Amino acid sequence: MPHLELILALLAAVTVLAEVADRLKLPYPILLVLAGMGLGMVPGLPRVALAPDLVFLLFLPPLLYAAAWSTSWPDFKAARRPIGLLALGCVLFTTCLVAVAAHWLLPGFSWPVAFVLGAILSPPDAVAAASATKGLELPRQVVTILEGESLVNDATGLIAYRYALAAVLTGQFVFWQASLQLVWVAVAGTGIGLAIGWAAFWLHRFSRNAVVATSLTFLTPYLAYLAAEAVHVSGVLAVVAAGLFLTRRAAQLFAHQARLQTYAVWNTVVLLLNGLVFILIGLALPTILDDMQEVSAWRALGYGLLISLIVIIGRLLWVYPGTYLPRWLSRSIREREPRPSLPLVTVVAWTGMRGVVSLAAALALPMTLSPGTPFPHRNLILFITFVVIFCTLVGQGLSLVPLIRWLGIRPDGSVEREEINLRLHLANQTVAYLNSPAGADHAPPDVLARMQSRYEIRMERLHNRLAGVRASRLDEKPITQFQQLQEAIIRFERSVLEQLRKEEQTSEEMLRKIENELDLEESRLALDKA
Repeated sequence: MPHLELILALLAAVTVLAEVADRLKLPYPILLVLAGMGLGMVPGLPRVALAPDLVFLLFLPPLLYAAAWSTSWPDFKAARRPIGLLALGCVLFTTCLVAVAAHWLLPGFSWPVAFVLGAILSPPDAVAAASATKGLELPRQVVTILEGESLVNDATGLIAYRYALAAVLTGQFVFWQASLQLVWVAVAGTGIGLAIGWAAFWLHRFSRNAVVATSLTFLTPYLAYLAAEAVHVSGVLAVVAAGLFLTRRAAQLFAHQARLQTYAVWNTVVLLLNGLVFILIGLALPTILDDMQEVSAWRALGYGLLISLIVIIGRLLWVYPGTYLPRWLSRSIREREPRPSLPLVTVVAWTGMRGVVSLAAALALPMTLSPGTPFPHRNLILFITFVVIFCTLVGQGLSLVPLIRWLGIRPDGSVEREEINLRLHLANQTVAYLNSPAGADHAPPDVLARMQSRYEIRMERLHNRLAGVRASRLDEKPITQFQQLQEAIIRFERSVLEQLRKEEQTSEEMLRKIENELDLEESRLALDKA
């Protein structure tokens, strides 16, 4: 019971703090980590120890799947070169740089142990990247690169971690074997993910029940992860591959009711899982401090700050040459891709927050190498990992908005223009359909004329928005009055439903069905007013 009560209390805290972070315009992982640290220091509260299996199995698959599902495949594909350079090259570069620094600067860190630390700290966090850039109105390409990198780089970091840990445990490491194994683990994991995605696609096609369809979306990432891990390949890439495969076919998977329900449920679950992860990171600090006895807390803090600086500088050292050097060497890249501006490259270089994957990897370190031989510097590695997460997540996360302002980055309007052009295309096609024989078969001429007039007004407003010109009050008045009348009717209908609910003469199922239809209609009106 105490554990259940603690979980419920944390879920309540996550909900409240997410609202506070939204009002303060802060990335909520920052506030949750700080709150977790504060709660962890309260006397009398039970100590929290994160189980790595819990993080890897319970949290990681759905969070990665949700991130992959929200990723645009065309944008991801267009940015695959910079994403690959960051997800593979920057992770391996950071691993090596941290390993060299740890070996030479931290007392007693052998090369294998130093590489373990480097692999733990190398991958930026997917959730932190998405939440830190949310609402900043950065150009889409920058957001795509950051989120795409964080989707794939966990696999690179965890594979490097696996072989570095094997080197510590066995004392052997063969580079060419590890390189071949890296390719096999990545390719096989991706293949398993695509196979699971294909199977889930056909199961969705057969399903006609909204609840079953929603449940299947939660089973898919776990199936992909477990299937890949069962044959010792990348479960991370399997989940990402399944998510990217299915997101392109979302329109074929769900009926409208299932789609509305699935997205609403996933938004809630992702918020709670993300919140739990980051508040648990903060709560884990007292336990980490209690277990660390090999060096003083101040010296360990100094080591953590030093490694944090190296992690941050290492990303800067990689991103700038990695952005401009290939363009200088390759004419085809110069012709195919626009030259990235220095301020945007700086944002990419600065946005390298670490998170739950790094902490889970550190916690997964074995307690002993063999009976009676403790794992070298395990507690210090845990503490350094926490310090790096704190410095990159809180320090870089809080400085991101001032940095963007200082660099003079402004929204380029590309997202809004794309939305308006899409709405215009749909409206044009709809008007053409209404004028065609196929449209004429569905309604009499006066009804078709009213509907066509409605779409023509919508198109005029969209053209005005695209041109940056506000419609005149005279043009807006008829459509505004019509919308106001529709909104008033919806409010009246809701009051009628509420009265019926009080009278208890109508089933709740029927009332909810009509309420859902009113919700959809109100959402459509909001889109018309946008």
